[in-house]
Amino acid sequence: MSNTYTVVNPATEQPVVDVDMADIAATDAAIERAVEAFPSWRDLAPGERARLLRRFAALVDEHVEELAELEVRNSGHTWGNATWEAANVRDVLNYYSAAPERLIGHQIPVPGGIDVTFHEPLGVVGIIVPWNFPMPIAGWGFAPALAAGNTVVLKPAELTPLTAIRLGELGREAGLAEGVFSVIPGRGSIVGERFVTHPAVRKVCFTGSTEVGKRIMAGCADRVKRVTLELGGKSANIIFADADIAKAAASAPYAVFDNAGQDCCARSRILVQRSVYDEFISLLRPAVEGVKVLDPSDRSSEMGPLISAGQRSTVQGFLDEVEVAFSGHKPDGPGFWVAPAVVLAESTQQRIWREEVFGPVVAVMPFDDEEEAIALANDSDFGLSGSIFTRDVGRALRVSRGVEAGALSVNSHSSVRYWTPFGGFKQSGIGRELGPDAPHSFTDVKNVFISNE
Repeated sequence: MSNTYTVVNPATEQPVVDVDMADIAATDAAIERAVEAFPSWRDLAPGERARLLRRFAALVDEHVEELAELEVRNSGHTWGNATWEAANVRDVLNYYSAAPERLIGHQIPVPGGIDVTFHEPLGVVGIIVPWNFPMPIAGWGFAPALAAGNTVVLKPAELTPLTAIRLGELGREAGLAEGVFSVIPGRGSIVGERFVTHPAVRKVCFTGSTEVGKRIMAGCADRVKRVTLELGGKSANIIFADADIAKAAASAPYAVFDNAGQDCCARSRILVQRSVYDEFISLLRPAVEGVKVLDPSDRSSEMGPLISAGQRSTVQGFLDEVEVAFSGHKPDGPGFWVAPAVVLAESTQQRIWREEVFGPVVAVMPFDDEEEAIALANDSDFGLSGSIFTRDVGRALRVSRGVEAGALSVNSHSSVRYWTPFGGFKQSGIGRELGPDAPHSFTDVKNVFISNE
């Protein structure tokens, strides 16, 4: 280990703990341990691999409150969010514990013999986790990868390593052999880059900015290495005149201000049909002002601080360019706080409308008809998620098929369920996570013909 990083509580700006950061040598050593562990993990009886994953899930369940408390201090997540996130890791492990015994191939009719296919694990998988949802996104990668028979090296974000480190310890306690699941805190330019360049790492899963994702994709292309990317978003929340406007306005703040807007699925563009625009805005204001922005350790808090002083500065830079129509509240004193803010967009070319803010800021714009709503929603480099509010079933189907995004919800803001696929269109990413098919993305299909002669 070459140096340390001081983890800071974003709600208090006080140091939490120093974490050792891996250098190239330590990273290579961890990858080599994963290489050595792979054959025995791959060859373990499917039922035994499933049992170990269920044991891992049970241990996470026993430590949900401990993991949540770590995330509150490390990431500034509210207690409610942090407990959900820890429980999500448990649920994802349980879900994919059923996969080892169900990685079923095909028997394909052929003349002169039989033809069968196998799902073979890739080998070592490198997973690079962002700072905005450190626990769930880690689990979405390592659980299906392990279930498919791969070994995993995981790099948490420099800012938020504590829960990943603890999950690595729980995995060993559950009975995973050394090298099967390793957590390597370190800088992206060192550890993450080594995942891309090391020949033994057969796939890289990255969640983060589109800019960094493009560099990872280019590096993986040089080595014909598999990659899954979950990148940026600028999702639209489309409100039609026939919708329940009160419900749409009441729910809209939580679709963008959850996790202080540090969410790639944040519905940060609200499109409102012109005939109900004024009504919607009048109802949105009290909803925004009512969001409880409190110290995340307060069990009633609905929104915490931003992750860092740098992120707060970035968000404030967006706000300095525009006129804020109205805003909510934020605590006084220390912490990387920004009050939730609403901007009435004047043009689709404004930076606040086009770029991912990654903070508690939402832009609102009117539209006239269904065709214009779809066009405005699609006028973006991104296509991750979105919402559609309407009572018209036909319209819901037409618009959901017309909007270019990977995870849409009608009359709600749900984006992610671990039993359904998640991922983006356009520059929001490549590949899909979660759902029943996720383990297949960590395998190669092998075709075997057996002659009957």
